[in-house]
Amino acid sequence: MRSNLPSELNGFVGRERELAALDGLLGQARLITVVGVGGVGKSRLALRAAAVAAAQERYCDGVWLADLSTVTDPDLLDHAVVEALGLTDHTTRPPRRTLLDHLAERAPLLVLDGFEQLVDACAELVCALLRRSPGLRVLAAGRLPLRLDGERLLALAPMDDEDAVALFTDRAGGALPAPADEPTAVREVCRRLDGIPLALELAAGRLGALSIEQVLHRLDDRFRLLTCGGRGTVARHQTLRTTIGWSHELCSPPQRLLWARLSVFAGQFDLEAVEYICVGPDLPPEDVLDVLQELLDHSLVVREDGPAGVRYRMLDTVREYGAEWLAATGDADRLHRRHRDWYLGLATWCELDWFSPCQAEVAVRVEAELPNLRAAMDYSLDSERDTHLAQYLAGTLWFCWVGCGRLAEGRHWLGLVLEAEGGDHDGARLKALWVLGYVSVLRGDTVAAIAALHECREDAERTGDLVARAYAVHRTGCLALVCDDMPRAEELLRAALAQYEEIGELNSNVLMARVELALAVAFRGHLDEAVVMCEHVVEICAEHGERWALAYALYVLGYAAWHAKDLGGARRLLLECLEIDHAFHDLLGTVLALELLALVAVDGGDPAQAAVLQGAAERIWPSVGLPLFGSASFNAAHVLCERRARERLGDGAYETFRQRGTGLDPDEAVARALTGSGGEDAVAEVPAPHGEPAPTTRKPAASRSVRSEGTAGRSAER
Repeated sequence: MRSNLPSELNGFVGRERELAALDGLLGQARLITVVGVGGVGKSRLALRAAAVAAAQERYCDGVWLADLSTVTDPDLLDHAVVEALGLTDHTTRPPRRTLLDHLAERAPLLVLDGFEQLVDACAELVCALLRRSPGLRVLAAGRLPLRLDGERLLALAPMDDEDAVALFTDRAGGALPAPADEPTAVREVCRRLDGIPLALELAAGRLGALSIEQVLHRLDDRFRLLTCGGRGTVARHQTLRTTIGWSHELCSPPQRLLWARLSVFAGQFDLEAVEYICVGPDLPPEDVLDVLQELLDHSLVVREDGPAGVRYRMLDTVREYGAEWLAATGDADRLHRRHRDWYLGLATWCELDWFSPCQAEVAVRVEAELPNLRAAMDYSLDSERDTHLAQYLAGTLWFCWVGCGRLAEGRHWLGLVLEAEGGDHDGARLKALWVLGYVSVLRGDTVAAIAALHECREDAERTGDLVARAYAVHRTGCLALVCDDMPRAEELLRAALAQYEEIGELNSNVLMARVELALAVAFRGHLDEAVVMCEHVVEICAEHGERWALAYALYVLGYAAWHAKDLGGARRLLLECLEIDHAFHDLLGTVLALELLALVAVDGGDPAQAAVLQGAAERIWPSVGLPLFGSASFNAAHVLCERRARERLGDGAYETFRQRGTGLDPDEAVARALTGSGGEDAVAEVPAPHGEPAPTTRKPAASRSVRSEGTAGRSAER
């Protein structure tokens, strides 16, 4: 078949899914445009698809490439395509007429590459050719769509991890003699370079002089490192900076300005944040959406739809280029301050809405915004005058650290902001202290919890901060709960609830105090009183749409049902508890529910399921903190369950099922608990458990999560 496609100088690696998708589009539409950011591999993919088509002789009039990357004058566009088709016309006819006459009765595939600097002229030409040449198909590759009727777009994303590693390894060749010996470093290089093929090839080219670790270290200045493409490389692809700079040159002044300002975001962002942070006299709010759409068209911003709705993202490479331009404008500090202020407001709103029917939405939103929230804390820590803002933000995010399964990260940030130089402001430090105490209690770090809560309470009393004092008393009660001092826990939790009522505080923390008090009461043998308390919590949760505290109330009620030998009721309550905790990614609540469900399972005649769930819990605990909080009360439930399961299964079978549980990740463990044991775990003729529940132990269990834990503990004991 006739073709002017260039031969490949090196192997085509990966992109099997994208190639198949493009091949499918070529069979469906007459105009397909591959779009994507500079260096992502648009040209290479289009040429490979065209080469496959040529080899299979699908187009009777050939496959022809018109490389338009060096054409900057619209008047020369038609001439460039005429030349690409190998046409000779020495008449006075305009080149457009030559093209139309030649293609009118033919059915070729025309590949147009690198047209973005001539997008309007190219769109006009393609429209005319397609209208007059019914057999023609056009495959275009560029950073912008042509925006013609019937155009089908293939947005080419960066390579996935597997393809990126394969490409990097292939291009490294002999310079990376044993990539299998350094897989972690190779994967990290690929991740840091966003999976952009051009960047990967340039980085691989550095391995003649540098080790993989040196390449990784120097990626902090990626634009300096990634230079020197091969002699056969297109000029604009000689360096990563030039490639991204080519996109920058194609942008209008408003587009360049928004690009630079968007660089303050970390990770994803939404339109509302852009409209607050990036506006100014030179970019009014009413223009932001249009300019953002133009950056999307240029493939400089990517749209990502997810649980948090429509969001946007810039590749790190594109963002870093924009950050350099933002710094050059002298406006970087103002933009970072606006970014920080927006996310301070967002965190405040999320904390308020945590106690509302929007709680699930808040959990999803804060998960999506974590990279920006971290960036806001980092920025506030850069200056002593802003330390209080970092403390406020870390404290305000307590619901994220505790309710959304990020105890370890919460401990990191709270420690960081409290160690930073800077004074207290509006109670920000006191709030960070009690939140640190709370997180430390749940992680089983008694020493850190005592220190933080003692300092918080003393300073609150000295300054007259009634809110901070109430929270310090509350969390100290939680600490007593996990340390098995039930009388002290009950005393402190009742005092905290009285103080909350005095200052008019009602939120998820207050409900958790009620649940924790119910645990302390239950562990002292007063189950009826504990049930009344938790039923009241359930009513308040229903009133306010609260789900997170509800899960812990259900946990206590499930424990009480187990103790009353209502195993069906206990299982229903605990499964609802587990579903809620898992939806919030609350690992602590999840593992507590699994532990108590194991006890219900063994007493319900399914010791195999009990052993599996205990194994699953064993795997999760290290991600939470100290297993079982070191609490005798909580550990009693675990010990009782294990003893009964071993008695009924035998040690060998118990260990087999427990090991099966340790192989489950949290999602699999929850699914296992919700669906019950599989047929493969059935144990024939296992006798029903006998005997009454164990007597209540003297030492009870934990705080909020701990409380739940406490519940489990008591259960076990019983």
